[in-house]
Order: sequence, then C-alpha cells, then structure tokens
Amino acid sequence: MALKPGSSIGPFEITGSLGAGGMGEVYRARDTKLNRDVALKVLHDIVVSDPDRLARFRREAQVLASLNHPNVAHLYGFEDASAVQALVMELVEGPTLADRIAAGAIPLADTLPIARQIADALEAAHDQGIVHRDLKPANVKVRDDGTVKVLDFGLAKALNADSATGSAQNSPTLTARATQLGMILGTAAYMAPEQARGRTVDRRADVWAFGVVLYEMLSGTRAFDGEDISITLAGVLKEDVNWQALPAALPVPVRRLLRRCLEKDPKRRLGSIGDARLELDEALSPPDRDGAIAMLAAPAAPAVAIPRWQKALPWAAAAAGLVTALALLLLWAPWKSVTPPSPKRLLANLGADASLVGQVGASAILSPDGTTLVFAAQAAGQSRLFVRKLAELQAVPLPGTEGASSPFFSPKGDWIGYFAGSKLKKVSVTGGASIPLGDAPTGRGGTWTDDDTIIFTPSNGSNVTLMQVAAAGGPFTPFVKLGEGATTQRWPQALLVRKGVLYTENPSTTNWDSANVVIAPLSGGAPKIVVRGGYYGRYVPAAPGSPAREGGHVIYMQQGTVFAVAFDLDRLETVGQAVPAVEGVETSTNSTGGVQVAVASDGTLVYAPGTAGSSAGNPIDWMTRDGKTSALRATTATWTSPRFSPDGQRLALEINDGKQRDIWIYDWARDNIKQLTYDAGDDMNPIWTPDGRRIVFSSDRAKPGIRNIYWTNADGTGEVTRLTDGPNVQYPSSWTPDQKVLAFQEARGATSWDLMLLPMEGDATKGWKPGTPTVLLATPFTEVFPTFSPDGRWIAYFANDSGAMDVYVRPFPGSGGPWRISLPGQFATFPRWSRTSPELLFLSQSKVMFARYSVAGNSFNADKPQVWSPTGYIGLGTANPYDVHPDGKRLAIIAAQTEAEAVHDRIVFVFNFADYLRTIAPRSK
Repeated sequence: MALKPGSSIGPFEITGSLGAGGMGEVYRARDTKLNRDVALKVLHDIVVSDPDRLARFRREAQVLASLNHPNVAHLYGFEDASAVQALVMELVEGPTLADRIAAGAIPLADTLPIARQIADALEAAHDQGIVHRDLKPANVKVRDDGTVKVLDFGLAKALNADSATGSAQNSPTLTARATQLGMILGTAAYMAPEQARGRTVDRRADVWAFGVVLYEMLSGTRAFDGEDISITLAGVLKEDVNWQALPAALPVPVRRLLRRCLEKDPKRRLGSIGDARLELDEALSPPDRDGAIAMLAAPAAPAVAIPRWQKALPWAAAAAGLVTALALLLLWAPWKSVTPPSPKRLLANLGADASLVGQVGASAILSPDGTTLVFAAQAAGQSRLFVRKLAELQAVPLPGTEGASSPFFSPKGDWIGYFAGSKLKKVSVTGGASIPLGDAPTGRGGTWTDDDTIIFTPSNGSNVTLMQVAAAGGPFTPFVKLGEGATTQRWPQALLVRKGVLYTENPSTTNWDSANVVIAPLSGGAPKIVVRGGYYGRYVPAAPGSPAREGGHVIYMQQGTVFAVAFDLDRLETVGQAVPAVEGVETSTNSTGGVQVAVASDGTLVYAPGTAGSSAGNPIDWMTRDGKTSALRATTATWTSPRFSPDGQRLALEINDGKQRDIWIYDWARDNIKQLTYDAGDDMNPIWTPDGRRIVFSSDRAKPGIRNIYWTNADGTGEVTRLTDGPNVQYPSSWTPDQKVLAFQEARGATSWDLMLLPMEGDATKGWKPGTPTVLLATPFTEVFPTFSPDGRWIAYFANDSGAMDVYVRPFPGSGGPWRISLPGQFATFPRWSRTSPELLFLSQSKVMFARYSVAGNSFNADKPQVWSPTGYIGLGTANPYDVHPDGKRLAIIAAQTEAEAVHDRIVFVFNFADYLRTIAPRSK
C-alpha cells in the first residue's frame, strides 16, 4: 500500500518517499508530537499477513532498539496503526556509501575514517551479541559532516544458544515468496562464504562483509560481481578477489587487514571487528620517528677500493644529506606533536562471586586516594556492600549492609554512605554496625562534603529536592530549591575544598537527555547550569603535576556517551569544548538517570562496562511454579507495572520510549499491542477496573511533577477523565471487587507515603463519580501499594516501619492487625493475591515468595513464607515488575535466566584518565 504525502500513520504525517526495500517502503515523515523529521519503514501489505515475515520485521525493531551508538541509525519506536505497521527511525540525511562509490574509488584519506566508523558501529553491535548480516554500501550513509551511520539491521539476529545450528534464515536460498518480494537474506555480493552455503552465521560474517565494503571503497569495483545471483555466489565461494585493483601505494596495515577479513575459512578470518579498528588506527597514525631515524641509519653497501679524493665526495654529500634530514626532523618533530595518550585501561573481576546492583547510580566506587574499591553487589540472592583493597585479590562483604545501593565515600575514605531498607545509612570501611541517619525511601545518590555534611536525594518522586544532614546525625533540611521547570534533583557530587556540589536537575523523570548538570556554590550564591542536555555530572580533578592555574574537567552522560569538558574551579563554569571521552558505560537512561561511573580524587576512573541503559528494554516472560519459563512477549521494551485484565486475556503495562511513559494494552494471545494514552506527560501504573472496561492510572499531564489519578476506557474510545485533583503525587493500586473503592498511595510530606481510599459513587449504567479521598493509614513511615484480597475483606501492602520493607495485611474495613507476612530482614515488596488459592505472593531478594493463609473470623493467619518458584527474577529498579495471572499458575515477569547479562561481575579502571582528558579536552585560551 503506497502512502501519499499528507496521509498519516498515528502522529506521523507522510511528507515524501525515500525508497523501497525487500520488506517495505521507506517514507520521510513529520512527527507532529515532537516536531521532528523521521524515517518510516512501512511493511508491504503482502508481508503483513505473513507470520514469518512479520516476525522478522518485529525482530528488526527488537534488535535496533538494543543499539545506542553514534554510528548506528537510532530506532525511535514501533507504530502499529490499523493494517499499517512501521518502524519509526532516525532520518539520516546524505548519500549512501553506494552513491559515493558509484562516482569511483574513494581516496584513502576519506576511506579510512569511514571504515573506522563502520567498524565502531559493528563492534558496538557485536558487544551486544548482534550480527548485522546485511552490511553493504547501500546500508551505510555518510553525512555532510563526515559522520557515518550504519542502517538497516533488519536481517540481524541476536546471538543465543539457539543459533548454534544453521537454519534457513542463514541461507541465501530464494523461496517462491521471497522471489515475489525481491528479497534475499543478505545481498549476495557481500555474503560471507558460510552464509552463502546456509551455514552458521556469527560476527565473522560481518567481518567478511566489512572487508568487501572496504575493498569496494578503495578499488571502486565490487570484490565479487556477476550477471546473476548464482554467478556472484559462485565467486564468493570459489574465487579470490582481484588484489591488483587496489591502489599500489596502499599502506601495509590496510592491505593486511583486507586479506585477514577476506579469508574464506571463518576460522582463519579476523575474529573481531575490534582488531580491524586497531589496524585502521595504525594506518591513520603519522610516520614513526624511530622509522625515520632507522632509514637514516641504514647499513652502507660493501666497500670498494676507490681513490681518496673520490671517497671524499660521497661522504661530503652524505654528510650534507644527513644534516638536511636531521634539520627536517627537528623542524617536523613528529614526537613533539600532541597526540592523545591512550588511557590505561584494566578490565578486572570484582573479586567476589557477586553481580553489581544496577539501575541506581554507581555501584562500584573508589576511595579518594584510589586504593580501595567499594561496591554494592548481589550474592546469594541478597545485595550488600563489599570492600576490596586494590593490593588484594579478594573482596570481603560488610555484614549488616543488606539491601545496599548507591555507596559514596567520606572525604577521608574512612566511612561509606549508602541507601538500604528505605534509609540513608553509614558504615565504617573497616566494618561494624551500620548507622541509620533517616528515611530515604528510594535514594537517588549521595555525597559527603569536607565539612561532614551529607547531601542526598531521598526518593525518586517528582518535586524532590536535594536534602542535607550532618554526618553525625540530625534533622534533614533542604539543600537547594528546584530550578525553574525542574521536577527532580539527583546524583550529587561534592567538589572538595568547599567549592560546590554538582547535581542533575531534570524537568522530566524519564528523558534524561533533557536534563542539566548544575552546580550549587557552597560559598553562597545561586546555582547555575554547567551543562545543558547532560546528566550524572562528575568532577575529575586535574592530573598530578598540572599547572596550579589549571582546573580539572566535568564528565557527564549524553545520548549514551560520556562527554568531558574543561572546568574552571574559580568561576565554576566550563572553559572549553565538550568532546566524547568514554563509550560502553552501563547506564539506566530511561529509569533513574543513574550511570555506573565514579572518579577518585587522584583522577582515576572506574566504570561498569555495558550499554546506555535500558533503552534496549526487556522481554516479558511467563514463569510457573516449577521454575519453567517461556516467552509471553519476546519483543523487548522498557516496560513495568504489568497488570492482567480480569479475564487474563490482556496485559496493561507502562512503556517508556525514552521521551515519556504511556499506557499500552497487550493482547498476548494474538501478540498484538496498542498504545492507550498519548498526551504529553508521563502516564504510569495502570490498574484494571473489576469489570475490565477501564484502566485507571497516574499522570502528570495537567502539571509536570504533580501526579494525580485518571481513568479511560480500555478499548481506547472516549476521553480520559480525571478522578483526583491535589498537590501531592498519587499512584493507584487496587479496587474492591464491587468497584466502589480505589486504594491508592500518596506522598504527604511529614507522614511520607500513606495509604488512601477514593470512594466511587454510581454504577456502570448510571455512570461513576469520584468522591472525596480519605486516609486509610498514615504514619511517619512509608506505606505503599495497597492491594485488596479477592473477596475484598483484607488489604495487603508493604511498609518500612521495622527498618526494612515488610509485607503486612490488615482487615478492610474495620480494625485489627496488622499481621506481618514476611520474615524479619526479608526485604519484601509488592504483594499480590492469588485468585484461585489462599496464597499471598510477594517479592524478596530476587525470588518470588508466597505465604498460605487461613481466616478465622476477623483474624488472619499466615504460614511461614516459601519460595513460589525456584527461578529468580530480574528487578526493574523500584518499579512494579510482575503480576499473577488470574489462573494463579503463572506470572508475567522477567525471569533471571532470560537476561543474557544478568551477572555484572567486571569493572574497568582507567588510571591516567585525568591526563587523558587534559589532552583531548583542553581549556579554551
């Protein structure tokens, strides 16, 4: 189905055609919501009805969504509007590499930077287990500024255990249907020999295709070409390339690289595209000083008897030549040219059988003197702090720090601050009792100033500012006011010598690339923005031995890359151009804004290797009591708060696309998902009404940062209706079976999070009208996520009145209880009632637990909690990560065994990082 300019797909207005591919048409479109141009890849009508082709198209969305790299065309979303399905992608202007090659061979000086960026893109994909499988010049664009974008990972297939055998998907064999569509899995001229034979394809197929593309750039001709596909494939399988077509003056490293990439036996082929990058770097490097001197000192020819006067002439000429050459060397002096020093990196194991805690800022930090590593990690189902002296091989756990996250050092390195059990705590680095300092339900970073004040963010809600408290204990007081338009302040870092505190301030709690890095002077004065469009700012002190007038640098995260910019400590402002400094750092872009990176006072950097966060998202799994798992929804997304409809056929959930959160409805039996809410703002925490007709949710659409409760029809018809209107943040949680009362939670200042009730008047026939909210439970502690039992007589929730999170049950309505269901120290959250048996489920330490119960009059009796399933789960920060199907036999969750990188047990040290920054990001003169 061809689309005409002016037609629309959802919020996207078609403005023109960009071309056609095997799977569909590509259009230029205007995103009317975000006011930007995008590329829409629309699936052919004939493919929409083909389950195999449709599955491949959805896999394209899944694969692309997991890539976040400056040389990869970004995927913005997947649009499913009626019979039209399309990928929403970054619109990359400029010619394709095929267009450039059509004009002839590309000069070496232009070829090498292009090839270097292609290699970077492939390396980023391979690091995530993704093979492109269709790399060719037509899938590479070169923008006017020289930036390369690799397009169309549509034939990519993530490496997994199932890919160990060959399949039809790896074969170029054309089926009748593929012939009709003009499709072939990979373009024949760029296929690796094993791909052409239909055998196993791994990253070495991309290495081959990279070599073919590089050959074509340099020679201006295809490495393998024929009149039809069969002849081309025969050349791939049997013939060698014409090496004489390459430039005669081609540098040795490039020629060597081509031969290693184009080995027909994959076992002899270059094993890693990262090695290709090293060869290209060598080719791009300036001449070697030692090489120049070696040429001057080359051995002379054998001596022959020559008259003395004749001997003098060549020696005089040689001396003159030597003087001239040395003079040229001194003038040129390549060893004096400033080239960025390669940072000294060390990839190291943690020193413990544990996995770093993610999603909540830096889990691994260095002491100020750089000699001690402290990290928050999970071991044996429980997170805690570990301490490792870098002079030792093993880390030791700190007892009493269970549930720890986001650690930070005191200025002298003798104390560690951290968050656990909804509290801000501190503990000596040598061990001992942990000392609670006050409530911090969901801490988002802390820092310890040199006057013994701790500045921290107590929770992840809206309108939350940095707080401060004396390290010895005392009242919490606000540190600084929110800036104009901001809704949250997080991830503070104190600059020692009382200069100021860096922190992140954001008008959103989801799109962290809209945040700013701000500094608040400790000497007084208004905070000011240091970096716009960045987050998780950290100050890197100047390298030892630098001139006293030089300051250090500020590093920050932006679009998946750590940038650096020179910083003036006196003026507290940047004094240079920002440049990319580090890639491949683990982040949680769409969740907390945390980044797994930390800096010691000596300028050493430590980070957890990974990706820009959760943009890749997760699948949704079925989990049963026997530990078996299967795919509920294989397509990955950044989702949370799943809730089954009363009939169990649909799943409501919130999905974060990196810009905002919206509510979606997933019909899992038909693998069909539709977006329910669209308006600006974040829509969160969907709850079905008992009749299955409506979804109630929390939203800040009326005023950023103020979340009230709304509802809308579950089929997408009608208007969204507001149910509450107040100044506090509210989240809906559960309905009574008669739909007369909605239980929700509200942040109410002095009493923290409280349990609330919203009465509803009317019925489905006459219509519903919200009443006035009332308080169910309000204490100085945190009580959250109330949920009614199937008969409506009991209400379960979790609270931190014991110092850790526990699950409780109390009667509804009436008095009595509460009864604690979880065991002391279990750190239990998110209770869910089974609808088919007397069981209450909850989460604890990466396991799903349950407690059987019985009722006698007004007394609730619960048995000792047991493990519901032997398979663990992957948490989603502090968000709702699961729900129980109405049949009581299975869960919607992320099973631990399905996450390829569930264990994060390695970190990277960069020892000369400050020196490196001084060279790549100099101060402005």
